[in-house]
Amino acid sequence: MSQAIKERVEKYIKGMKDRLSKIPPEIINKHEKIFQLVSQYTEDAEYYLNKGDEATALVDIAYAEGLLDTILIEEGIDPESQISKRVFTAGTFDILHPGHIEFLREASRYGRVYVAVARDKNSERIKGRPPINDENQRLEVIKSIKYVFDAFLGDEKDFLKSVERVKPDIIFLGPDQKVDEKSLLEELSKRGIKDVRIIKFPSRVNKWKHSSTSSIINEIVKRYCEKEES
Repeated sequence: MSQAIKERVEKYIKGMKDRLSKIPPEIINKHEKIFQLVSQYTEDAEYYLNKGDEATALVDIAYAEGLLDTILIEEGIDPESQISKRVFTAGTFDILHPGHIEFLREASRYGRVYVAVARDKNSERIKGRPPINDENQRLEVIKSIKYVFDAFLGDEKDFLKSVERVKPDIIFLGPDQKVDEKSLLEELSKRGIKDVRIIKFPSRVNKWKHSSTSSIINEIVKRYCEKEES
């Protein structure tokens, strides 16, 4: 085979080793037997490459990658993400809609997503109305989304306690979350959380008719409440 194919297989193997080094221990322990196969196929690929059998090496490393991607998808981790990264985000997530899914999908591109679900009283204070679904119901729904690695209820008094709990590499903000990024990073640094990157989702997703909770509520009022009044 050509030198180009050999270099491709070398890069493939190197990338697989790098990905394996970033897998969280809890996931490895959970899927121990499959990870043993992934490691074995990766070692076999390297063996056959050194023997000059690039074709067999390519088959072995491709099979190893397929096994690894299957585990990551099952665990709700985007196979293309930087697996070692912890991504923190927070929100009310009241009536779930496609905009929420797009937001969490994008967050998962950067690593494992941890979501702090807003408490009822905090959501009401910020939005000026109580959420339709209570905090425990909203938490249960968010936990079931495949892009979310873990979710928990936020602190009622100190938002940053949730950030401290995760110790993230990345804080992923929604387009409507107005945060003084400089002040946030300074306060986190005081609490021992440094080298945090802040990424902001650029804008609301408007692909669908209802891409916000308010839009859904207004549609319900229009269809049923106003009709009854008339």
